[in-house]
Amino acid sequence: MHFGIIIASLAVLVWSADRFVFGASGLARNLGISPLIIGLTIVAMGSSAPEMMAAAQASLNDGTPDLGVGNAIGSNITNILMVLGITALIKPMLVGSSTMKQEIPMVLIASIIGAYFLFNGEITKIEGYILLFAFFATISFLTFNALRHQRLGDDPDMLKDIESEVPDKMPLYLALIWLTVGIVLLIVSADYLVNSAKEVAIHFGVSQLVIGLTIVAIGTSLPELAASVAGVLKGENDLAIGNIIGSNIFNIFAVMSLPGILAPGVIDANRDTLVMIAATLLLWVLAGIGKTRSISRIEGGLLFAGFIAYQVFLFVSV
Repeated sequence: MHFGIIIASLAVLVWSADRFVFGASGLARNLGISPLIIGLTIVAMGSSAPEMMAAAQASLNDGTPDLGVGNAIGSNITNILMVLGITALIKPMLVGSSTMKQEIPMVLIASIIGAYFLFNGEITKIEGYILLFAFFATISFLTFNALRHQRLGDDPDMLKDIESEVPDKMPLYLALIWLTVGIVLLIVSADYLVNSAKEVAIHFGVSQLVIGLTIVAIGTSLPELAASVAGVLKGENDLAIGNIIGSNIFNIFAVMSLPGILAPGVIDANRDTLVMIAATLLLWVLAGIGKTRSISRIEGGLLFAGFIAYQVFLFVSV
């Protein structure tokens, strides 16, 4: 029964996050905010909204950081090994030079910061606030950089891609309705998800950290999988990879900050943070092999095999 509740809750959580972003974007456009700014803030954060809500709800309900931190780390591992692995198996992915030089290193730095904070076996309130500050600093940097490109008139394709993610202008009342529906369902579905995940953990005798690393992480990464597959099938490789990179940065800075602020405490996740860093390094290496920077089907298969091996290891080692 609880597995069924988890599946249903994840579906509602993902759908309500989309509706929340839809309503918030519509409200912002009615207030005269630039589509570029909306795309870089509200829409960009939308992909991590399920993880953020699950982490916040778990921290408030249980008073421990296990499930929230596990969800953040597990989602990053899942995004690289499962999402990019499956996407490359469907169609090889070209990797742009800016992705190799700037964006993957940014993910690696964020991952190392997250691992450093967890190295001593706990996450503190001050570390949570530092991560949250880093999240807003990253959003500010990306926004400033995009506005600079817009002012200079260069990289129009990148700006067009960002603005295309923003829904067309809608009536104010409709934006408020979807915003309200999204918020309410996000809270309710996250609460059901967390409570059922705890019951499953108790039944199988595993920690909430493991449940966050597996079931919850996979479920909350499904929007990234859908977006990446759709992007690569349309030939928008930068969008497919950029979606994963942005999500992983936000997971470390935004999602992991919430357990630190709301439920600081002891957590042993060193093994899993090392896996996250190793997965990021593997992506960097695979994407840079050869004259043409790309992730081939064979390399996608290697990533996905790594994901399966990690999942099996988690449950075998319990």
